[in-house]
Amino acid sequence: MISLEQVKLLESKVTRIIDHVKQVDEENTVLKKNLDSYQKRIEELEVLVQQFKEEQSRIEDGILSALDRLNKFEDALESTLTGGGKLPSLSGDTKEAPVADNEPEAETQQDQSSPSAPDREELDIF
Repeated sequence: MISLEQVKLLESKVTRIIDHVKQVDEENTVLKKNLDSYQKRIEELEVLVQQFKEEQSRIEDGILSALDRLNKFEDALESTLTGGGKLPSLSGDTKEAPVADNEPEAETQQDQSSPSAPDREELDIF
């Protein structure tokens, strides 16, 4: 037969289990809230990563475009210096280039045609 002590022991165990289930349920609720906030943060970071990739791609394209323009300008300058004729400029204007008789004058012409010269437009690489 079941004794009173066994019933009391069973009741105390049930009470402890109920308390434990309540505690686990509260922890579960907190963890779900944290999970939701983490998932929102992950989505925000994914958007930022995508924007970063797009910006990097545009930056790379701009740099490649600027390098290509500089190469074309350098090729045109070299052909002008070796063959005589008009000196191409970065802004698209053409000027008469003096025929280079010696190297220092050629270096002066290159320095004057650089983008850092005050009378030249800045390169828009983006």
